[in-house]
Amino acid sequence: MKKQAIAIHRDELKNTGVDVAPLGEQSECVQLPHRDDHYMFMIQQKGSCVWELDFNEVKLSGTSLGYVAPGQVHRYVRHTNSVGWLVFVTPERISAQYREILSTYQHIQQVVAVPKNHAAFTITPLLIDARNEDATLLRKTICHSLVDVLAGLVASGIAQAHQAVGLIGSQKYHTVLRFKQLVIAHYKEKKLVKDYSALLNLTPLYLNEVVKEITGFPASYWIQESILLEAKRLLHYTTLDVKQVAYELGYDDHAYFSRFFKKHTGMTATAFRNR
Repeated sequence: MKKQAIAIHRDELKNTGVDVAPLGEQSECVQLPHRDDHYMFMIQQKGSCVWELDFNEVKLSGTSLGYVAPGQVHRYVRHTNSVGWLVFVTPERISAQYREILSTYQHIQQVVAVPKNHAAFTITPLLIDARNEDATLLRKTICHSLVDVLAGLVASGIAQAHQAVGLIGSQKYHTVLRFKQLVIAHYKEKKLVKDYSALLNLTPLYLNEVVKEITGFPASYWIQESILLEAKRLLHYTTLDVKQVAYELGYDDHAYFSRFFKKHTGMTATAFRNR
């Protein structure tokens, strides 16, 4: 059977770089796996909803906040009386510090429970009102300010849930951020912790310790996860055979790749494709 390529939703926020939609009223296009070139923030006041993010189901229950980062493969699965909003924002509308936090905790914690009186439930209606007031002076500026505050609230909630607030902005934090950026750029050709520690002028032991302190997992975990995530995407969404997937990921020995995949997922690459 021919596999459908992963859709990429691009340039959907051309006007203000911001859009808002009701949570729980999702169209067919977001029920299929896809990527966006923008952030999606989930602001839920009550009920529950389930999303699939990079092959993992993520559930929001009750008053909750969550996010999907640009490039993540995701789809809407289901909801039960979910009330709230989805806020779509282009990356350039969000402060760099907030983007850094969201990037650091992507795949670790992308949903957080919040109290019923959380500021996000006040800010989002204000954002909707500002977007609907065409005649308002400085309308775009107001929208951009409000959505940046909203992104900051989500980022802050994620960091607090991971008990990392005191580490934000520290040298260790920026080391981890730089490490994760390097992994994204080089995981196909660099697969060892020592490769990245050399780029950062650190020892492999220190890099592992710092990354584990900030994220809860050692540096080696994040290298492996980047490889495995792309392998799953290629196996699930393309018709490349296992040997071709291995080659695409930088493995000359496809048998070694197959052993690596089974060791870390508990199943063969072929079994994953056919499940």
